[in-house]
Amino acid sequence: MLFTAYAAFTVLLAVCLGLEFSACRSKLTGSACTNPAFLQFQRDYYQVYFLALAADWLQGPYLYKLYQHYRFLEGQIAIIYVCGFASSVLFGLVSTSLVDWLGRKKSCILFSLTYSICCITKLSWDYFVLVVGRILGGLSTALLFSAFEAWYVHEHVERYDFPAEWIPATFSRAAFWNNIIAVGAGVVANFFAEWLGLGPVAPFMVSIPLLMLMGIFAMKNWDENYGKKRALSKTCMDGLKCLLSDRRVLLLGTIQALFESVIYIFIFLWTPVLDPHGPPLGIVFSSFMAASMVGSSLYRIAISKRYHLQPIHILSLSVLMVFFSLFMLTFSTNPGQESPSESFLAFLLIELSCGLYFPAMGFLRRKVIPEKDQVGVMNWFRIPLNLLACLGMLILHDSDYKTGTRNMFTICSVMMVMALLAVVSLFTVVRNNTELRVPAPQGQTDPSSPEL
Repeated sequence: MLFTAYAAFTVLLAVCLGLEFSACRSKLTGSACTNPAFLQFQRDYYQVYFLALAADWLQGPYLYKLYQHYRFLEGQIAIIYVCGFASSVLFGLVSTSLVDWLGRKKSCILFSLTYSICCITKLSWDYFVLVVGRILGGLSTALLFSAFEAWYVHEHVERYDFPAEWIPATFSRAAFWNNIIAVGAGVVANFFAEWLGLGPVAPFMVSIPLLMLMGIFAMKNWDENYGKKRALSKTCMDGLKCLLSDRRVLLLGTIQALFESVIYIFIFLWTPVLDPHGPPLGIVFSSFMAASMVGSSLYRIAISKRYHLQPIHILSLSVLMVFFSLFMLTFSTNPGQESPSESFLAFLLIELSCGLYFPAMGFLRRKVIPEKDQVGVMNWFRIPLNLLACLGMLILHDSDYKTGTRNMFTICSVMMVMALLAVVSLFTVVRNNTELRVPAPQGQTDPSSPEL
């Protein structure tokens, strides 16, 4: 597995670089923004946001390994993860209102403090302290996904009065560098944990100075801004009405809950499946992130004018690929006949599918869910998603570990069949809806465009 992990990482990194350099060359013909004030504003945002992302990604490769290192049983580790998911649900529901009330800048600084404390708790062997740390991790994750983007959009439009059309360019570049940072974080984590022999707690300690530096930069370079106060109950009720009144929204929510809960279970299971065979976990993690990055690049190629596939097609493909990967895993994790190389390949396919799934799902959500109901609907989407993930992990460790792992992959396969049926239903509902198409390239007439 050592050779396999490094070989896969090298190949995937080469493919990533090839696809991204090709994309960069094609963008050179376009007009890039050269406004110095805007570029400085972008740099101030990226300086803080990228440090936050780096600190977050560093904690990915060795989380399960750390709990295992402290000699906790798989069932105990599952409970810690369940607490984290429950925390994500709770704080995800209130994070937007909390950020608007407290202030976006203060919320980002709060993120640096809570995540630093979360990392410090990893030094403890006490189970209760680790559970508290995981709960703080849920709060920190909720702030990461709400405060930073909200701060940027407000400053971009309200304070600096830059054109709203420039916002996607900032987030597109941030998404690209997020992938690069994720790949690099796995290598850095592997360097400290395994190459230097500092153990699985080392990446968490490396995250702390990054978080502190991020908080200092935010205090120094950012101005405070606040959002409109919205009643949480009204936001949730409006989201529920939108969810129940539009079948497209309900189907999208079903697909998201099934697909992403399976991904959460995968995040929990990949370490115990591969670790007994001795792979470098940081390099494995970087390979996963590189595979996801390849998927994102393939998505951009698929919707380009050369191929002009639609997001609903790509969503269908990503669900089908995950089902195939889980089907492989039911055989490669068979007790007594384990095949770690096949399991690793299946995990890479799942990550590749994620790279296709998230931009396709994001496009469809923006088109189907009204902007005013986005927060409320997403709150409702998160509940079944996290409940399914928690239920899956509790079922997993209610039986023999190895048999339970294989059974869990079987259950996840059934869930992906259900997601595929939901995709087919969505396809039937929206096939003639031109609003859900990527705009046709110039020179291609609309009547000749294929149906969704």
